[in-house]
Amino acid sequence: MRVLDGAVMVYDSVGGVQPQSETVWRQANKYHVPRLAFVNKMDRPGADFFRVVQMMIDRLKANPVPIVIPIGAEEHFTGVVDLVKMRAILWDDATQGMTFSYGPVPDDLLATAQQWREKMVSAAAEASDELMDKYLETGELDEAEIVAGLRQRTVKGEIQAVLCGSAFKNKGVQRMLDAVVELMPSPLDIPAIQGVDEQGQPAERHPSDDEPLSALAFKLMTDPYVGQLTFIRVYSGTLKKGDAVWNPVKGKKERIGRIVLMQANDRHEVDELHAGDIAACVGLKDVTTGDTLCDPDAIITLERMEFPEPVISLAIEPKTKADQEKMGIALQRLAAEDPSFRLHTDEESGQTIISGMGELHLEIIVDRMKREFGVEANIGRPQVTYRETLRKKVTDVEGKFVRQSGGKGQYGHVVLTLEPLEPGSGFVFEDATKGGVVPREYIPSVEKGLREAMGTGVLAGYPVVDVKATLTFGSYHDVDSSEMAFRMAAIFGFWEGARKADPGDP
Repeated sequence: MRVLDGAVMVYDSVGGVQPQSETVWRQANKYHVPRLAFVNKMDRPGADFFRVVQMMIDRLKANPVPIVIPIGAEEHFTGVVDLVKMRAILWDDATQGMTFSYGPVPDDLLATAQQWREKMVSAAAEASDELMDKYLETGELDEAEIVAGLRQRTVKGEIQAVLCGSAFKNKGVQRMLDAVVELMPSPLDIPAIQGVDEQGQPAERHPSDDEPLSALAFKLMTDPYVGQLTFIRVYSGTLKKGDAVWNPVKGKKERIGRIVLMQANDRHEVDELHAGDIAACVGLKDVTTGDTLCDPDAIITLERMEFPEPVISLAIEPKTKADQEKMGIALQRLAAEDPSFRLHTDEESGQTIISGMGELHLEIIVDRMKREFGVEANIGRPQVTYRETLRKKVTDVEGKFVRQSGGKGQYGHVVLTLEPLEPGSGFVFEDATKGGVVPREYIPSVEKGLREAMGTGVLAGYPVVDVKATLTFGSYHDVDSSEMAFRMAAIFGFWEGARKADPGDP
């Protein structure tokens, strides 16, 4: 998501916005990625385009603007009404949607189409004062003005145009691709990329070939023919085959070997990349996901990539003992390529557990093991990784750990403020104490205790996420205070506060 200029969010017309959809949406919000939405599988039983649009509003807090509406649904889905041109697009089932024709809007849909077109035109008019003035005077915008207004607001992330179709039958895909061209930003539309220079001072690179090189390695992939491919996004400057580049994260120089443009399984070798290009490099030795590549004479380090925590896990084992070692090698390589995929061995059962961003994610992993490494595996039932969070702010929460049993005792005392954060924010700790009420050497122990306490929620024992904890006050004993005492005080304080902070599902 980090390296994209725009994204098409695909939703099932029956299932609508699902938990994984919310995770991806939050990622797109974090990186300010403009979006379109495509409601897929309109030919499935139970398909409901308008229900999905409402789910986007309710669950994602999105601002969806349909630019097409479906003609029929389920087995009667035959096409869409293009609200920009106010005409029907009908696909030919005999050619699997490869051919289509235009026609008038069906009479039974005319009122509905006019209603949704009015909403679309109103959304486009809000792009500028000029468009709004014309809309208020005439009640209408022409086709070019509608597209311009929608594009402007889409690029800013203010709206998300919504389309629909059935990708399997090639229905609606052509109109969706047209919308990508019309509404999505080009690399020149995005703001300058931010980073830090050699002195740790803020620096930026504009999307221009005339700027010094800055690029981000965002994916690794092992290819059976050429070895490791490192996928990069060039943010500024140009990159040529044979160039020497600097990796400021590793502090090493790399030389670019072959450069290939990837189109599914097809590769096309090129000699040069420009600002905005995405391609794969062959021959980079010490580059890992999230590393920066830049001009050795104009060093910049871009923000490292952050990867969401897995939301689902399952046990996996090879079908034969002979595949045990091969499975381990395959999983390790796949984990190196995909940082959002994790694996570990359960200490109690000895089983290998794989975790990912959803059932589909793990199904793809298992399928790749079979196709690329020749390893067949049995998998267990998926286990959802549940989380807890706090839903209201609490202040002046005390945590105290006092023990005295002859000789030196233990004393730690903290006062905390706990408050919920936006989904995906993780844990934030702030020390707001003054006057040395908690000595500096004990502050890390307080944070450590808070992190430890968040591992077990007070509601059902699940890990707690998206919380800010502020240390506001405390006290200590010259003799009895210790790191352990303050760690325990923080744990008790967090648990006490969490009970008062309306714990619940994220």
